[in-house]
Amino acid sequence: MVPTLLPGDRLVLRYGVPVRPGHVVVLRHPFQHDLLVVKRIVGRREGGWWVRGDNPYVRNDSREFGAVPDELVVARAFVRLRPPREVQRSVASVTGWALSAVRPLSRRLRAR
Repeated sequence: MVPTLLPGDRLVLRYGVPVRPGHVVVLRHPFQHDLLVVKRIVGRREGGWWVRGDNPYVRNDSREFGAVPDELVVARAFVRLRPPREVQRSVASVTGWALSAVRPLSRRLRAR
């Protein structure tokens, strides 16, 4: 999900809420049900939701495993929390981190 999400980012999730195209969701991988993945919903297809990652070079999404049934969608991600990279030593650096650390996840579809 790079560039939307980076390694170490945390997500605030809501369970049991409706999802639609543009939402970022956590789902069980269709071939490995013990593996959770984060993808963006692109649309509805026969058999479930068509999902894609925001990184066009990674194909571990519906292009590989097809539509994802509703029962494999675990939760919808609402907010991304980015932890600090190092110790913040000044008010300016703490303020800069705080302004970039918490971001709502947009429902806009990204251009492909």
